[in-house]
Order: sequence, then structure tokens, then C-alpha cells
Amino acid sequence: MNKFKYYFILLITTVSLFSCSKDDAAAEMEPPRDYAVQYATDLTDIEEYLKTYYIEEVSADFDIKITKIPNGGLQKSIWNQTDYQLKSRDVKLHDITYKLYYLVLREGVGRSPSNVDGVLAAYKGDYLERITTSGAAALTAVFFEESKNPQQFFNLTTTITGWGEAFPQFKTGTYTSNADGTVTHKDFGAGVMFLPSGLGYYNSGSATIPAYAPLIFSFKLYEINRLDSDGDGIMNFQEDENGDGYMRVFATGVPNPDDTDKDGIPNFLDIDDDGDGLSTKLEITGTNGVLIPFADIPSCDGNTTNPDRIKRHLVKCN
Repeated sequence: MNKFKYYFILLITTVSLFSCSKDDAAAEMEPPRDYAVQYATDLTDIEEYLKTYYIEEVSADFDIKITKIPNGGLQKSIWNQTDYQLKSRDVKLHDITYKLYYLVLREGVGRSPSNVDGVLAAYKGDYLERITTSGAAALTAVFFEESKNPQQFFNLTTTITGWGEAFPQFKTGTYTSNADGTVTHKDFGAGVMFLPSGLGYYNSGSATIPAYAPLIFSFKLYEINRLDSDGDGIMNFQEDENGDGYMRVFATGVPNPDDTDKDGIPNFLDIDDDGDGLSTKLEITGTNGVLIPFADIPSCDGNTTNPDRIKRHLVKCN
């Protein structure tokens, strides 16, 4: 009898645990929020932040300190200050149009990346959250990550969308190599981007970043790395057919301006982007109209210019 009771209790416990696991899994599978509804909330939070925080300091090396305006404070908010340009650009994604705010601390003097290049950038990241203290909820910027001395390039095709949308608005600077192996960067582009969650991690979150959190990144753009994602001999940024500095993977509801043969694959990922059955690398000709063998095409690494590098029109390496 006691043995029967033991197995019965074990069975009930197992069923209960299994039921709890199913309930937890069901909770985790909650469908994502509507993009338009969430964006409205994010935009409200971002604009409130811009109107209630001020730029306390920008160092000589363009490190920025942003602080909340205290009650009764007379500091000019980011929204109202005139020392630096607060700009915005429209980003069409998820069947809505996002407004991406960004603050220009310095534009930079070099080259601008496209949204499908690599960037070497220092950055500091915060997310916005309403934190309740003493019964009142206050919009707060919560630090989550910082990279002061970047050692590798970020491929903008694999980062969050907001990075690919903001970085092309800035330029690189110059640098000198030091005897101790370090590098000193000067005149680089520096700014702050304010991203709604739809241009960030949205419902997935990341590490300590909650789902649906708007993001703030202060950054310095040191260098760019031109990429050739489809290996066709033409760098990604050179396959920007409409010349707006951005390549589109998807163009919702309208033809993709960067998809020449309209096959649904943008040119920078299409080895035959004119759809004639020949690989693009076999169609690169010089100004004299003579085919340039693929193996003879100089590397377009951003440090050289090859005026004979042509694909339907003259393109250059910078």
C-alpha cells in the first residue's frame, strides 16, 4: 500500500511539473506586439528623454555625458539646445515609417559607410526604462555596454537595423600609428543615436536589455571596411543603384531600387544582378569597353582608387 502511494505521488508530481513547463513555454511564446502600436510608445519615450535630459559635457575626445534636468533646473534640453545638431531621418520598415533621431557632435572628415559596410567604432549603450521609485515612475537611461577601444569591425548587415541607418550619416577621421603599437584617431565622426525598439532588438531583447526597449548609443566612427558580400568583384556600396547611400534587402510594397533585375535579391547579394545568365564578375569592363579579367581587378579596400572599375557605369573605390 505504501509503495502504491509513493508511485501515485510521484506520478502526480511529474504531471504537475510537466504542466508548469508547458505553461512557462506558452508564456514565452507570446506573439510580438504590433509594430505600429509599440513604435508610438517608443517615440513618446524617446522624445520625452530628449526634452528632459541635457548635455552636461562633451570632452575634447567627444565623450558625452547626458544628465536628467532636475526639478526647476534651467539647463537646455537636448531637444532645445543649439550647440549640436539634433537631426532625424525616416526609416521605412515593418510597414510603418520610423523617425530615427540622432545627435551630431562632429560629422567627421573622411568617408561615410553605407549600411552594408563594416565599421570600426567605439560606443556606449543605454536602454530606456520607466523605473518606479517612491511610487513615481521616471524615464531612466540604463547603461548596458561600452567599448572604448574597438579591435574589430562590425558588419552593419549583421548588427541591429538602427546602426545601419545611423552610421551612414557620419564620416571617418584620420589616424596615426604610435611606436607602442597603439593608434591615435582624430577628426572622426561622433554622435548619439536614439533608436525605437523596432530598429533594435524589439521583442527578443538581448542579454540584460529588456524586450521592447528603446536604445541610445553614443559612438565614434573611426574607420570603415568596404565589403563585397556576393563576391562579384563590385563592393557593396558600389551597387547602390539610386545613390542614396543605403542598400535595401527588402522594400515593402514598392520595387527595391537596388535590385536591377527585380528578382527579389538586392544587387549586393546577387552574383548575376542584371539577370542575363552571366555572373557580374564576368561583365566588368574598362573605359575602353574591354573585359577586365576578374583576377586582374585591383582590390577595392578603401585605400585605392581604380577609375577603370566599371559595371554599367563608372564606379570608384571610395
